[in-house]
Amino acid sequence: MERTTFNDLGLIEPILKALQEEGYTHPTPIQAQAIPHLVKGRDLLGCAQTGTGKTAAFAIPILQELHERGIGAQGGKRPIKVLILTPTRELAIQIGESFAAYGRHLKQRHTVIFGGVGQKPQTDALQRGVDTVIATPGRLLDLMGQGYVHLNDLDIFVLDEADRMLDMGFIHDVKKVIAKLPQKRQTLFFSATMPPEIAKLANSILTEPIKVEVAPVSSTAETIDQHMFFVDRTDKNKLLLHLLQGDAIREALIFTRTKHGANKVAKVLTQAGFAAEAIHGNKSQTARQNALKNFKEGKLRALVATDIAARGIDIDGLTHVINFDIPNIPETYVHRIGRTGRAGASGKALSFCDHEEKAFLRDITRLIRRDIPVVAEHPYVMVGGPKKAEPEVREPRQPRGPGRGQRAPREGQRSDRPQGQQRREGRPQQGDRKPQQVRSERHPRGEGRPRQEGQRRSEGRPQQHGQRGPRSVQQGQRSDRPQQQRQREQRPGERREQTARPDYDKLTRELFAEEERRGKVDRPKQEEKKEGGGILRWFKR
Repeated sequence: MERTTFNDLGLIEPILKALQEEGYTHPTPIQAQAIPHLVKGRDLLGCAQTGTGKTAAFAIPILQELHERGIGAQGGKRPIKVLILTPTRELAIQIGESFAAYGRHLKQRHTVIFGGVGQKPQTDALQRGVDTVIATPGRLLDLMGQGYVHLNDLDIFVLDEADRMLDMGFIHDVKKVIAKLPQKRQTLFFSATMPPEIAKLANSILTEPIKVEVAPVSSTAETIDQHMFFVDRTDKNKLLLHLLQGDAIREALIFTRTKHGANKVAKVLTQAGFAAEAIHGNKSQTARQNALKNFKEGKLRALVATDIAARGIDIDGLTHVINFDIPNIPETYVHRIGRTGRAGASGKALSFCDHEEKAFLRDITRLIRRDIPVVAEHPYVMVGGPKKAEPEVREPRQPRGPGRGQRAPREGQRSDRPQGQQRREGRPQQGDRKPQQVRSERHPRGEGRPRQEGQRRSEGRPQQHGQRGPRSVQQGQRSDRPQQQRQREQRPGERREQTARPDYDKLTRELFAEEERRGKVDRPKQEEKKEGGGILRWFKR
């Protein structure tokens, strides 16, 4: 059967000329199926994976439709006729480049709107007048709110990478934009996967659509040669440098799961002498565009990217994709390796899998329904499980002698003390007590300052070298030291006031002398004083 050419699709001469200049003569399957229906104004539901040529599948018929309506030929005001909504800035730029390439011999105008850059050039283009707007949802809503974008005269609406919109959390912004569109329009809906929420959205905005499904979402292009390398995580950088040493890999698009990982890989490659740059969401828009431009022009040996940029990068003739990290979402693997082997060209996809990523690999093989060939011989083959840190070797502790305050055994443990010498928990033995300190002559034993009632002995008392004193008595516990001993102990070097025993007879005489002068009481009899019983009892009261 003879292959279909673009001449067979009824395209106008300016577009055929542009396609010939780009080197395209035969449409891809999705282009051959979609273009005849789209030029007739039908709604379309396209289910096709990345790299199938779906951008040209809707760009070519849109350009032809605008030309046949005479849009762009006349001067004056140019209302927006086409809106194309994309999830990423890179994809928006790529679609803009396709419109510029296929419409180079036409008079239509288009502009690309995305965040991360100043809006002045974008608003200037809108005020001059454009026929087609290619935009990301956030910046588009901002400019609509400021009055720069009006969609009242819109004829064609394209929602590209709808499932990616859902993954990135843009689905609510997409619904806000759709609510502003006129009801009478042509709608083109493209999605690589069809989760329930995306299917519900498609049913709500499409009218009797033509469904075009080129390849199942779970399939990878047959032209992509896939290989799996089992390697420890710590050896992934070494394996990557090993593969890039030869001339087999002229250029490579390397994917990591995280932005930090992308920066680290790019740094390792740069330090090893390879021209490499990273592209991810934290990079400025200018840096991302420059890195992509340098890679396309062959100035870089490797471009390291995160998944967020996986579907926005369109590089003709890319030969190698390297999965430095196995993606945790199986569909992401299909999208990643779809950057190579595009439009019938051949390509290779190399993946590094460590021990912890084997579960992700099982999900991927289950999705694509095939096993990925394993490269068994390479310098950094992973042996067994993941590498474990060597256990720390500690020197054995010196055994303590008896009576040195050894820790009591925990419940269920066996003590190494001989039976009969087990210490009662919380109560030190006599041999563990701190010896009495030698007191100075100024503070003889028994004449130290008495402790007030309820006062506890202070904690943290300095001890002599090599001695371990008994624990401080906690509140509510009873000390095992004799009361006399507790009263005698004091801090070393602490000076205390020497307090003599009160002379009750002298105090009694002074008291009654004062009372006699005031005439309040009579002096007690001498014999009562000598006995001391009644007066002393009264005084103590």
